[in-house]
Amino acid sequence: MASEFTGERVVPGQVDLDLWNEHIARYVFASRLARGKRVLDLGCGTGYGTAEISKYAASVTSLDISSDAVAYLQQNYAQPHIRVLQASAAAIPLRDASFDLVVAFEVIEHITEWRELLTDVRRVLAPGGQLVVSTPNKSYYAESRKLSGPNPFHEFEFEFEEFKAALEEFFPHVLLFTENHADGIVFKPVTNAPVSADIRVEGALNDPAEAHFYVAVCAMIPQTGAPTFVYMPTAANVLRERELHIARLEAELRTKNEWLDAARAEHQELVKLHEAQTSELEARNNWAAGLNAKVTSLGTRIQEVQEELESQQAAARAAVDAYQAEATRLEAEVVRLEAEVQAKLAWGQEVETRLSTELEQRVGELAKCVDLLHAAEKTIDERTEWVRRLEKDIEGYEERLASAQGSKWFRLGRALGLGPELRKT
Repeated sequence: MASEFTGERVVPGQVDLDLWNEHIARYVFASRLARGKRVLDLGCGTGYGTAEISKYAASVTSLDISSDAVAYLQQNYAQPHIRVLQASAAAIPLRDASFDLVVAFEVIEHITEWRELLTDVRRVLAPGGQLVVSTPNKSYYAESRKLSGPNPFHEFEFEFEEFKAALEEFFPHVLLFTENHADGIVFKPVTNAPVSADIRVEGALNDPAEAHFYVAVCAMIPQTGAPTFVYMPTAANVLRERELHIARLEAELRTKNEWLDAARAEHQELVKLHEAQTSELEARNNWAAGLNAKVTSLGTRIQEVQEELESQQAAARAAVDAYQAEATRLEAEVVRLEAEVQAKLAWGQEVETRLSTELEQRVGELAKCVDLLHAAEKTIDERTEWVRRLEKDIEGYEERLASAQGSKWFRLGRALGLGPELRKT
C-alpha cells in the first residue's frame, strides 16, 4: 500500500536523506534502552521505527490513529513479536503497567490533550519503566518556517523550559537531550569485522535554545548516566553528499537561467505590447472623453425625462386614486343591489310557495267541482230519460183520454151528468 508523504508522516524512500536520518536516529537512540523489554511505540507512523526497535525488544506494540499508516506497517514490517493497533495516543486502550519502555517521537505537539497523553503513558508504564519523547524546538521551528507560516498539523509547540516543565509535571526524573545535525570527520577501518568507536565532540556548552529538537528520557525512579550519543548513518560522507547537492543546485541554476532568459525575452515582448497598448489607450481615452460629453448631455436629458415621468406618475396616481374611489362606490352599490336582489328573490320564493299552495287547493276544489259536475250531468241524464218516459206515458194517457172522450159512452155519461168533470188544459 502506498502512503502519501505530507512532511508530517515519514514514508521510507519518499523523503530527503537528511530528514530520514533525523527521524531514524531517534529510534536508534531509544533502541539502546529497548533490549529485552516490552515496548510501546506511540504514533508509530509507517512503522520504520518499530522495525528498528524490534531488533532489540522482546515485543513491540505499535499504535497510530491513521488507518493508512497502520496498514503500511502491517504490509511492510509485520513480525510475530510486533502488534499493531489503530487508536489515539491520548486514550491508550491498553492495560496498566504493561510496558517497560514507551517511545513517542514527534507526537506530543500534534495533540491538544497532551496532558492526557502523559497521564496515560505513566499509567501503562511498569514500575521502573521509561518514556522517551521528542518534540521540535518552537523557537528554531518558527524561524525555519517564517516564510511558509505555522505548521497546520501542530496543536501546541514547546520551548525548552515549557517542555521540561510539562514532563516534570508527570515524571519526577527527566533527562533532557538536544538533537542536532552536525558535521563530522569519520575514520573507519576497512574491515567487515565489528569495531568499536571512539568519539570526540568539540565545542562549547550545549545551548538548548539553539537546538533543532528536544529528546527526553522520563521515569518515575532515578536514572543513571546521560552520555552523548552520536548517530552516523551509512551515507554520512558529508563532502560527497554536498558535492551531489551542489551538482543538483547547479542543474537547477542552469534551468532557472534558461527560465530567466526566456522571461527577459518575454519581458521585451511585454514592453512592446505595453507601448502599443499605451498608444491604443490614449486613443481610447480621447474616445472616452467624447463619450463622457455625450453621457453628460444624455444625463441632462435623462433628468428632464425623469421629471416628466414623475409628473406623469403623479397624474397616474391621481387617476388611480379616482378609479379606486369609484370602484369602492361601485362595490358598495353592487353589495346593495345584491342585498335587494336577495330580498326580492326571498319574496319571490315566498309568493311562489304561497301560490303553489293556493293552486294546489284550487286544483283540489276544481277536481271536486268536476266530480260534482259529472254527478249532476249523470242526474240530468237520468232525469231527462225519466221525463222522456213520463212524456211518453202522458202521450199514451192523452191518447187514451181522447179516445175515451170520443166514445159514445163518455158522451152518454156526460149527458146524463155522470163521471168526473174534466178540465180543459
